[in-house]
Amino acid sequence: MGVLVGEKAPLFEATAVVNGGEFVEKFSLEQYIGKKHVVFFFYPLDFTFVCPTELIAFQEKLAEFEKRNVAVVGCSVDSQFSHWAWLNTEKKDGGIKGVKYPLVADISKTIAENYDVLGGEYDYNEDGEMEFHGEAVAYRGLFLIDKQGIVRHQVVNDAPLGRSVDEALRMVDALQFFEENGEVCPANWKPGDDAMVADAAGVAKYLSSH
Repeated sequence: MGVLVGEKAPLFEATAVVNGGEFVEKFSLEQYIGKKHVVFFFYPLDFTFVCPTELIAFQEKLAEFEKRNVAVVGCSVDSQFSHWAWLNTEKKDGGIKGVKYPLVADISKTIAENYDVLGGEYDYNEDGEMEFHGEAVAYRGLFLIDKQGIVRHQVVNDAPLGRSVDEALRMVDALQFFEENGEVCPANWKPGDDAMVADAAGVAKYLSSH
């Protein structure tokens, strides 16, 4: 699994469904560079089981991300039409109606491949025929991208393991605190906690007071 932290986030143009039902062609994360931080996350498939719990959880905290000037964008290997249908299905029927942030259609699987979260790989068999080994859907990858388009945090879960949206929000707070104050955030840091200067004296001061 590739590590993209410290690297430019791979850019793309793809169709997305926004505001719960509007199709946008040539949607790109490039629109946020210089303006917003981005939480860009992958999930395996529409109309599944763990996935709606995650997408709805991100929607429930969307105002908190927006308050921090953070765009939330989801992506899977489904088509835009599948996204649209899922977005227009009631929650009681397994849908995600009410989700408003963009869902990108990665039907070619190239976005998941470029972020190195595709659960398998293409290869050739002994007859020279191309085959796919694994399950051709994305793992639960999440990437926190700063305003310069650099990946500053990533986490990748296997399909059965749902993510913590609160942890994603905490990482946004930590990154923004560092950007604004220059101090680094120790283990389990949250807003209001002490941070520390990134040198030996700063570490000693922090450890001696905790």
